[in-house]
Formats: sequence, C-alpha cells, structure tokens
Amino acid sequence: QVQLVETGGGLVQAGGSLRLSCAASGRTFQGRTFSMSTMAWFRQAEGKEREFVAAISSSGGGTNYADSVQGRFTISRDHAKNTAYLQMNSLKPEDAAVYHCALGPFTVNNVLRSHYSYWGPGRQVTVSS
Repeated sequence: QVQLVETGGGLVQAGGSLRLSCAASGRTFQGRTFSMSTMAWFRQAEGKEREFVAAISSSGGGTNYADSVQGRFTISRDHAKNTAYLQMNSLKPEDAAVYHCALGPFTVNNVLRSHYSYWGPGRQVTVSS
C-alpha cells in the first residue's frame, strides 16, 4: 500500500518562500511505485473545496500548474529519494491552505481529485499579510 507523508510548510510573510516535500513508499494495488506514477499537489483552504495546484509526470519531464500559481510555484521530484517537492515563491495570503500531495496513474492534465487514489495527510501553509 502506498503511503505519502508531507513535510515542510509553516508560517511565512507575504512575498516569502516555503518548500513542501512528499515522501512516498510502497506500491499501489495495481503494483505501481512512485517512479511509475504522476505526483500532484492539491490545497484546501478553510471552508473551500480542495483544489489542484500542480502535477508532475512519472518521468519528471511534464508538469502542469494551476493558473493561480503559475510562475510562482515549481513542482519537482527525486526518484532516488522517492520524494516530490513543491517550491513556493512569492507567497500570497490567498495561498494559505492545507497542502496535500497525491499519487495517481494518469497524465499531468488530470486535475480532479478523483484522478488520484493516494493522498498524504497534509501540511499547513500560513501566509501573513
């Protein structure tokens, strides 16, 4: 069974930077591993629906970003460490949320929650104005 654990995040002033990490272990019930899967980040602000932030293909060669974070956030992955990252720069108060990493079998263009079967518990990101 796949397990995802996020680290990083925390409190930062507007305009600052934070990095989130997502360590993966195990296999999906179809036998897929981290290196065979698309990784994504979603976020959920208080009182709002969970929304897509970014995704990276299994090879790392393809990425997709929500318009709201394009040019400020960068998703990456390290196969040797079975870890995905989300570098967040120029943070805004509206970026504050609980950030979850997710793993799924489809392409980076799949941005719906239902496309991802495995989720981390989430990390809080707070941005003060």
